[in-house]
Amino acid sequence: MPLSAMDEYLAHQTSETFDHVYTSDRNFYDRYYFNMHSCSDELFLILGMGQYPNLGTADAFVAVSHGDKQYVVRASRELGGDRLSTRVGPLGVEVLEGLRKLRVWCEPNEWNLSFDLVFDGTVVALEEPKTFQRQPHGRVQMDTSRYSQVGSWTGTLDVAGQHYEVTPDRWQGVRDHSWGVRPVGEPEAPGIRVKHAAQGFGFFHVWMPIQTPNGLIKLFVEADQHGNRLVEESVRVPLIDSGADPEPLGSPRFEYRYQSGGREIEGVTVEVDDPDGKTITIEATPLRTLYLAAGSGYIPQPDWTLGGYQGENVVQGLTYDLSTRAERAKWAPLFETLSRYELSTGETGYGLLENICIGTYHPHGFHDPGAVAP
Repeated sequence: MPLSAMDEYLAHQTSETFDHVYTSDRNFYDRYYFNMHSCSDELFLILGMGQYPNLGTADAFVAVSHGDKQYVVRASRELGGDRLSTRVGPLGVEVLEGLRKLRVWCEPNEWNLSFDLVFDGTVVALEEPKTFQRQPHGRVQMDTSRYSQVGSWTGTLDVAGQHYEVTPDRWQGVRDHSWGVRPVGEPEAPGIRVKHAAQGFGFFHVWMPIQTPNGLIKLFVEADQHGNRLVEESVRVPLIDSGADPEPLGSPRFEYRYQSGGREIEGVTVEVDDPDGKTITIEATPLRTLYLAAGSGYIPQPDWTLGGYQGENVVQGLTYDLSTRAERAKWAPLFETLSRYELSTGETGYGLLENICIGTYHPHGFHDPGAVAP
């Protein structure tokens, strides 16, 4: 149990030093997520960084959807004992002001994807409902906490031979920080899970932070194969400068339209009631989708998965050609879809529409795991 700089802070939660967490579960993780866009379909950037104390690893990636390609730089290293070290290869994260301002960067490299950017939160960091899922045989699969925040970006970005001066008047995005237990690292032997998988499985997830001139409307739903909601969040968060408090909204009602032959969205209509009972209608129009399964590790691939051991220090760059529907279809089922939102209040917003629909999901007509939209 070596000491580290974090042990100087009056913040211990257990009798261990900070290089050990409260559980020995191999799936414990602690992760940053950021995205950035220019309120247009020009490009979409996503950055992630995670530490996995019980796997002894740390990793990070940046993925940029630009033109008809997706550019990725990713890195992995042995974690060591210093949990304050938030740098992996050329990628780094620095907290400049807790819950308000962070810097992220990717140093110049042979893959010509680099940036130095500062995120400024425009609303308070919002703590989400806790996610907890237990498998039928009893093992906890998900036990996570997360907070999220929208804001503006400042700095520079170079990608695909183009240079961008990033200014807060049009560059926006959302970030989150989550930690706890969820499946990470190399796949485990399935064991009894084979029996439960044969009984059928389905999962629906939508994570929708809508950034408007007046703040944030945040909608978050997870459901089982029958549409029973496991997690629900529906809230309006005003700008920090307004001094107003967040206010709860009603249960969101979604109408999904899928692209024929798959489960990628074509459009979404949402209805949600404000505190006075008046219905707000939201039309989501996809602008650009970033396929996180392509290179990031979020959807495990044979050569890379979040938390997987790659070696002492490894850095890689990849380019994916996503010019055809067949190529894009390879990278389902996690879609990070930058969207424009038209609200019946007269507001126009932009932001992520993160969506997953896997296995059987009866409410949308997917009555077997292989079903697709007509």
